[in-house]
Amino acid sequence: MSKIFKDLKIKIEDDLEQHLSWLMPDHGPYRILKQSVDARQKHSPHFVYSIEVAEKGEELKLEEFSLERLTKNTSQFKKPIVVGSGPAGLFAALRFVERGIPCVLFERGSESTDRIKGINRFWRYGQLDPRNNVCYGEGGAGLYSDGKLITRIKSDHIPYVLNRLVQFGAPKEIQWLSNPHVGSDKIRRVIPKMREFLLKNGCEIHYNSQVTKLIYGTKCIEGVITEQGDRYLSDHVILATGHSAEDMLHHLMDSGVHIDGKSFAMGLRIEHSQKKINEIQYRQYADHPKLGSANYKLVHHDKQTEIGVYSFCMCPGGYVLSSGTEKDGIVCNGMSNFNRNSPFANAAIVMSINHDDLFGSDILGGMKLRRELETNAFQAVQKLKGTKELPAQNMMSFLNRSTKNTLKSTSSPSGVKAVRLDELMPQFMYEKIKQGLEKFNLNMKGFVTEDAQLYGMESRTSCPLRVTRHSDSLQSISHKGLYPCGEGAGYAGGITSAACDGINCADQIFAELKN
Repeated sequence: MSKIFKDLKIKIEDDLEQHLSWLMPDHGPYRILKQSVDARQKHSPHFVYSIEVAEKGEELKLEEFSLERLTKNTSQFKKPIVVGSGPAGLFAALRFVERGIPCVLFERGSESTDRIKGINRFWRYGQLDPRNNVCYGEGGAGLYSDGKLITRIKSDHIPYVLNRLVQFGAPKEIQWLSNPHVGSDKIRRVIPKMREFLLKNGCEIHYNSQVTKLIYGTKCIEGVITEQGDRYLSDHVILATGHSAEDMLHHLMDSGVHIDGKSFAMGLRIEHSQKKINEIQYRQYADHPKLGSANYKLVHHDKQTEIGVYSFCMCPGGYVLSSGTEKDGIVCNGMSNFNRNSPFANAAIVMSINHDDLFGSDILGGMKLRRELETNAFQAVQKLKGTKELPAQNMMSFLNRSTKNTLKSTSSPSGVKAVRLDELMPQFMYEKIKQGLEKFNLNMKGFVTEDAQLYGMESRTSCPLRVTRHSDSLQSISHKGLYPCGEGAGYAGGITSAACDGINCADQIFAELKN
């Protein structure tokens, strides 16, 4: 019988297999269940493993994730509709076809291979494609946010999500690394294989076909209408349009679908040299070849105001991206490729925006503030004859509110313009982010430095609205048959959590159809 060794500490100079031989002489095959780096102790950074080791002659059984399939004749019901091909929509569709349920998937943008052309035109020439950008198109916003799979949620579906990503070409180690990421370069190869599987197994996909309206019955949803005017009827519509689809959210509100304001987070993105972050985190081991690019996670909680400031979407060896979806707004985001070999490290530094405290009964208050900050950023860049460049400010200039704003080299493929970010945001945001940065420097000596650079605006961490649903059926509390799903509906905060939410919605529909 195999044995599981948890919290196994291996010095970075030591050999894992040799260590296993001491624990289990003549052992059989083994697999890593979890791997992380612990560099908290100054003189002894080490790897921490959880490993399953088989006896000699024994084989390790891999989880197969076999699913119950629908036995009914599928012609007896209308095909479920999935709106949006981000992580939530794709995994909802995948779950349907693996359960033997044909479905229809709509995406306002293009296939990922065409989508990148629109993104490159924007980064190079400032020509924004409203349907193919960093947020819209096959793969969703997650396709250009490092392919990070870190999640805080607890879900039995997480191993399934990772397994299927590996099945479609993602690196195997995402199944055991503590901070798994596919990399923006590799996930662009995963999504087309996933698409091919869906098409071969009963999913009808419509690209460049935005769903502009839902078809409403009496307190229920009966289908969708596309921008081409085509009507598709269904008793089950999974709405997974992402955190940037303001047009759909406005349509829902105008049509009486119940929506609540939601707390979220906004701020800036910070960039250091990766060498600097390695030195802070790994000290004298900064150049050790086994350790790779260091990351960090920082949190400051103000007990008096109950406002948190924290790092988010940290991208070691990454790039800062201009990722807006409107021609008069600028948004920043971060990504890194699988090897994380850029000389820069970046992360969002955001503060919690409490909806009730700031906006009260104004459901759209968060959306308005988000829009205001993005417009301010664009106008500041436009005044400097820019279009797609990101507004940037030296960290010390920001903290000291100084007119001197000498910019450093940047990882951004669209370039930067020197802008006073401290003047673009409301005073309360500036004060909290400044406080957070200064507190972070206490935990990571050297984090605050004139060699660091800030970018604006980091405004799309999550949706400031929630399309409210029942906790058991996952259907809208106002309209039966509508399944608000993923980040855009306010029920997820990353690739893995959105994928799990898509699976939950698809499984709920499966349970209804099989009865």
